[in-house]
Amino acid sequence: MTYSETPQIKNFIEKYNHFVIIQADNPDGDSLGSSVALENILGDLGKQVTMYCGVGVPSYLHYIAGWERVEKFLPTNYDAVIIVDNSTESLLESLSKSNDLPHVAKKPTLVIDHHDSTEGIRFAEITCNHRAVATSEIIYELATQLDWPINPEAANSIVAALMSDSLGLMSEGTSARSIQIVSELVSNGVNLSQLDAARKELMKKSADVTAYKGRLLQRLEYYSAGRIAMVVIPWDEIVQYSNSYNPSMLVMEEMRMVEGVQVAIALKVYEGGRITGKIRCNSGYSIASDLAKQFNGGGHVYAAGFKITDTKDVTSTKQQVVIAAEKLLDNIA
Repeated sequence: MTYSETPQIKNFIEKYNHFVIIQADNPDGDSLGSSVALENILGDLGKQVTMYCGVGVPSYLHYIAGWERVEKFLPTNYDAVIIVDNSTESLLESLSKSNDLPHVAKKPTLVIDHHDSTEGIRFAEITCNHRAVATSEIIYELATQLDWPINPEAANSIVAALMSDSLGLMSEGTSARSIQIVSELVSNGVNLSQLDAARKELMKKSADVTAYKGRLLQRLEYYSAGRIAMVVIPWDEIVQYSNSYNPSMLVMEEMRMVEGVQVAIALKVYEGGRITGKIRCNSGYSIASDLAKQFNGGGHVYAAGFKITDTKDVTSTKQQVVIAAEKLLDNIA
């Protein structure tokens, strides 16, 4: 696939020397893999690269080599910014809190993303945002079009990222091209078995986390005649378990597998009146991005998220989210 922005991106990369690659404050396999792949590609082009994320990389993503090079602070001097796997300014909250966002916004900025339903980064000079199963797929296409080098670490990162967002090439967003890209990279040396073994090793859970998962499952709530499954995760549990495992992802798949459930929603309640929501939909009920947008978020039609920053009333938030989800589901029906 050829992108209309490719010539602009070529000039952008050639023009600047020191790039900061920014992920959102909710890093996942695609954002991390895309960052590491770009770091390797640009490094091989002779560029200086700093990877940034406002929060620490979760331990379960440490199977992606290069994660330890992601910094929590911006460098003093840099020339340009590349934002990956994110087109929503609200997911750059750490930059806002540190007062770095205005400085970032003054830098030439390229956005590479695949969430084509989100609000966009207002200060971006170039936005390469296309429908794909993962941002890493777009990066691979750009590398192919621009003859960028893809070394072994970049290749592994692209495959890890693509496999993560495509749920092992089984999600509805997976295309023939997605599978072809993995095949091409495997032909060039990526070992899927080794990559998956490393991922599974870090996906193992301690007895404590496994017991916590059981407690979360017991707290599931069901609405709209069982079509909507929801779990609420309070701040003390976020603090206790997040470094070991993302609490919402502990149970999200089980929530979707309950008979009759069409959409699963996990709400995390933070200090200071902030609530984040993670949405996952079952096949045929593609309301995630529309639901997220009603709460200033965005994402894919089957997987999306949002953030509410000005409420301390969890009960009211739950009601609003359920009502909005129910209306969207009714429209599908």
